[in-house]
Amino acid sequence: MASISEIKQRSANIKTTRQIIRALEMVSSAKLQKAKNRLEGIRPLYQEMKRNAENLKYCGEAGDHPFVRKRDVKNIGYVIMTSDKGLCGSYNNQITEAALTHMNRKKKEGKQEKLLVAGAAGNEFFARHDKNILHGFSHRLEANLYADSCRMGEVLSRLYLSGEADEVYVAYTRFDSILSHIPRVEKILPLPHEPGMLQNSGRMLYEPNVSSFLDHMVPLYLQTCLFAAASESTTCEHTARMINMQSADKNAEDVIRNLNRIYNRKRQADITQELTEIIGGAKLLN
Repeated sequence: MASISEIKQRSANIKTTRQIIRALEMVSSAKLQKAKNRLEGIRPLYQEMKRNAENLKYCGEAGDHPFVRKRDVKNIGYVIMTSDKGLCGSYNNQITEAALTHMNRKKKEGKQEKLLVAGAAGNEFFARHDKNILHGFSHRLEANLYADSCRMGEVLSRLYLSGEADEVYVAYTRFDSILSHIPRVEKILPLPHEPGMLQNSGRMLYEPNVSSFLDHMVPLYLQTCLFAAASESTTCEHTARMINMQSADKNAEDVIRNLNRIYNRKRQADITQELTEIIGGAKLLN
């Protein structure tokens, strides 16, 4: 059994660790509030951009545009949102496993994947699984989240227009509530098109023409999709880290309570032993 001094030292070490845990929890809580405010601002813009893209599926003229035209799918591009840091529980595992499952299903159909991975955790995971990582975006700053989304959007546009990717998916974690984070893999290219619904093509007028509208709209649409996905994922990351730190704080409290109980029992046993020795010595002297 450990001595009293060892128990005291261990209890002091855990108390120090608990202070660090509490500091990390406070930082995550502050970052979460900032991320939620940003997410509330980007969601309406994303929904409007998505609505504009979906409206084009009824426009017959849009079917010949490179971002809409159907292709034989051989190569699939993936943008995967993960974190750069740990201490966020199962957050990274959920999204990487969801993306990996989607890739393996597509690979059985004879399709090859090309990855753009945001976050050090995702880069390490897919490198271990020997996946084709074209670009890795690690150690990103939240202040540069939109700029990074624009860069990824430009890379995606080049890949798709050059024919290196025939479909594009984005894998991210959607924030529903503090306790609900849903990993999702959504297709963003090509844009949906239903040529059989031409009777609805008169709902919207595009100036000067549909092709020019798509040339300007699709890059902005890609940037908005990626920025929204990054905002969703970042909010989930801070939530997961905050909850993880709360759990760690509770565990530290339980360990300290158990150590105090062991310490008191050990000290009581030592005092009882000392009293027994004193009484025994006094009887011998008498």
